[in-house]
Amino acid sequence: MEASLWIVALGAAVAGFVQGLSGFAFGMVAMSFWAWGLDPRTAAVLTVFGALTGQVIAGLSMRRTVRLSGLMPLLAGGLAGIPLGVAVLPYLDARLFKLGLGTMLAVWCPIMLLSRHLPTLAPRPRAAVAADAAVGLAGGVMGGLGGFTGVVPALWYSLRPLDKDGRRAAIQTFNLVTLGATMAAYTASGTVTAEMLPLFAVVAPSMLLPILLGGRVYIGISEADFRRIVLALLTASGIAMLAASLPSVLLPPAS
Repeated sequence: MEASLWIVALGAAVAGFVQGLSGFAFGMVAMSFWAWGLDPRTAAVLTVFGALTGQVIAGLSMRRTVRLSGLMPLLAGGLAGIPLGVAVLPYLDARLFKLGLGTMLAVWCPIMLLSRHLPTLAPRPRAAVAADAAVGLAGGVMGGLGGFTGVVPALWYSLRPLDKDGRRAAIQTFNLVTLGATMAAYTASGTVTAEMLPLFAVVAPSMLLPILLGGRVYIGISEADFRRIVLALLTASGIAMLAASLPSVLLPPAS
């Protein structure tokens, strides 16, 4: 197997375990491997494909806890946000976007992680519907901008008064719908090419067992531990974004 295929397989396996454990974060973990050996477009398509595949596999174990009626505002906002993100993408400075988002996550999430008592948000029903729609919209826009569909919903649901199954189910369902829409858009636009199909055949089997193992580990953790895992992953995501964006922002381009 070529070195690039080993990188694809290893990234898929590690990211699959993390997704099985947390319900999201496949792209964040996989990109830490794939960014070094794949071109950006191929890496982006594989990220969406792998994350979507993982959501289908892991989501089967959560199917009894999902109440789509309660998630409709979130899902509607997400689907509306994806084309907005795609439309804004050509005019956005990706470095500054990642720098701002990374700073927010790297500062706010550790504060929450280290707090003895995490805050809980329980808005009234009408306010909750509006807030869910706004969170979904933000997640969809960020998905269109760079595949960050799960960041805002994961942060939002870590503060809602839900048990870990309800929290995970909400995040997984949102990601499943928005990633499915993104993959459909990639396919319709020709972003997915025939040359990528053999890589799909590497990603899917490489992540199968790790994602199931991550799901088994998830069953044994407490609600408090699950919240901490989500916040730790969001913190890591913020640090990774800062590491990727700070050098290009701070260092002037070579003349």
